[in-house]
Amino acid sequence: MVPTAISALPPFPDTLPLPGQGLHSGPHCIDLGGHRVERLLALDEPPLVVLGNLFSTGECAALIDAARPRMARSLTVQQHTGGEEHNAHRTSDGMFFRRGETPLIQRMEERLARLLGWPVENCEGLQVLRYGPGAEYRPHYDYFDPAEPGSSTLLQRGGQRLATLLIYLNTPDEGGATTFPDLRLAVAPLRGNAVFFRYDQPHPASRTLHGGAPVIAGEKWVATQWLRERKFE
Repeated sequence: MVPTAISALPPFPDTLPLPGQGLHSGPHCIDLGGHRVERLLALDEPPLVVLGNLFSTGECAALIDAARPRMARSLTVQQHTGGEEHNAHRTSDGMFFRRGETPLIQRMEERLARLLGWPVENCEGLQVLRYGPGAEYRPHYDYFDPAEPGSSTLLQRGGQRLATLLIYLNTPDEGGATTFPDLRLAVAPLRGNAVFFRYDQPHPASRTLHGGAPVIAGEKWVATQWLRERKFE
């Protein structure tokens, strides 16, 4: 969603469990049942962690192969109505997997749930996106703006989005970084790596404005998982 000006909102209550709590600290390598993930960078405000080796080279290739036949022009959430639309700010192709759709998807979802301490059923299905040369996704927020009339419809499916996990499935030749303008941070899109960030309030004060910089050469494949407050229907 594109940034909008909305009134200040309180953060989610401190007593509410949140995905990825504690992910930014601890050992540099995280053992997820024999699969070792590296913690490469961590910020406290907003909660943001760059991870290495979240998916193996073979898993990345298999996910791309499974998604490729189903790719279509990406849509974005239309918060005014609660529907979807084509948006000139997002020039990628994409598709969604159903939760647990294949053994590969199920294995990946279980790994992500263990990493983030968040139930699989509280997550949207994995989305795979392809950005060709020149394609981009201009800076936006992933939460649903409470000031928009369509948000009430979007929230019915599992509550507010709390966090985003973006996984790079290949390494483009040039360009395609994930940018966080408010943080002056650009995360390089390296195959198998990922960036996790949480928005503890659905408001620009979360400092989670982010975008996908244009791909200059080659193509960029990414997988995205959005984490909801409760079971996503």
